[in-house]
Amino acid sequence: MKLGLLTAAFPTLSLEEVAAWAAGNGYEALEIACWPAAGGERRRYAGVSHIDVAALDAAGADAVRSMLRGHGLTISALAYYPNNLDPDPAVRQAANDHLRAVVDAAALLDVEVVGTFIGRDQRRSVEESFEDVRAVWPPLVAHARERGVKIAIENCPMLFSADEWPGGRNLAYSPAIWRELFRILPDDTIGLNLDPSHLIWLMIDPARVVHEFADRILHVHAKDLEIDRDGLYDQGTFSLGVGWQVPRLPGLGEVRWDRFLSALWAIGYDGVVSVEHEDRRFEGDLELVQRGFVLARNVLRPLLV
Repeated sequence: MKLGLLTAAFPTLSLEEVAAWAAGNGYEALEIACWPAAGGERRRYAGVSHIDVAALDAAGADAVRSMLRGHGLTISALAYYPNNLDPDPAVRQAANDHLRAVVDAAALLDVEVVGTFIGRDQRRSVEESFEDVRAVWPPLVAHARERGVKIAIENCPMLFSADEWPGGRNLAYSPAIWRELFRILPDDTIGLNLDPSHLIWLMIDPARVVHEFADRILHVHAKDLEIDRDGLYDQGTFSLGVGWQVPRLPGLGEVRWDRFLSALWAIGYDGVVSVEHEDRRFEGDLELVQRGFVLARNVLRPLLV
């Protein structure tokens, strides 16, 4: 396994600046943020464009690969995490269209994986959401399959605040749902970008997930999670995590990284473990963000060598 990072935490730096810092601080791979270069999405940790996929051509792809090789880095995935099942038809279509463009860019860059969300209309039930999956996702999977690219779905429920209640904005959060998704979308073009942090507050065993879905794990996120016990006391579990799930850097939360990574070793996962930085204690200026990534490196590196 290699240690990587998601570049979205560095919105003010160019891709080359991110690469130089990452390589100089013990990272081996980048998961490159590829939201639309024109902007539009202002959700935290979104909207960052380190590669303008709409403008990328063969020469541009060669230049990106050459620059990263010069720093001794690889690309683990291209990253674009919108709501691909947004209830607004225009927003949904824009997300789907840009996802196709990210897949095309991955093919140009010889990158095997694109990370994204299934999405969800938060007001529809799980069963109704599967109807949306059947309508929207087979053509997206076919587009990726034709280009030799795999789609890795992150398992975040996207339920952090009242405006995302009650269902959250990403359907793919639990084993029962993944089983049905993979029944609807059976070929190995689509799998998981597995983030153990979300499993903690859902009370799902991360190591058991690794073993059951071994053949569907295409990429791994390294993010931790703290349960705010006062918030849980105040809100209870019917709040669905709102007010008491707190993203942290690896080592500062409740994920047992030794057990989780041991399970990945056991199934033969040899991909990238990509640090996803969403810890408010380590943001606000560039130095704090960098310190957060150094902390994550120091926690994970002994378990990856």
